[in-house]
Amino acid sequence: MNVSIDWSAFLLVFVAALVGAVAIVTFYSVGLRLLVRSGHAPVVSPAEFTDAITVITEKDLRRAEKQAAKAARKSPLTDAQRRLALVGAYACFALCAAAVVAGILIIVVGH
Repeated sequence: MNVSIDWSAFLLVFVAALVGAVAIVTFYSVGLRLLVRSGHAPVVSPAEFTDAITVITEKDLRRAEKQAAKAARKSPLTDAQRRLALVGAYACFALCAAAVVAGILIIVVGH
């Protein structure tokens, strides 16, 4: 029994996975940054877990919401720039989702 490895195919899969991962992380991080710049900072409510640590307290949540509102008021961007940043954020999230769907379709259909 002779086992041979197609190293060029292995390299192709490795590069595709690396490029896909970098693209998804980049789209998501740029989208999150644009979302914050548009004045829509995501504030996560506290989560409590059984036998675990509480992520943030109610006081910390109120403080984070207050800081997000203050930052939104102090933003040097005009309303048009904020809208553009929000549209850009949604576009980045859509590209991130499209990259994930394309990867799944390549695995399922395009083998």
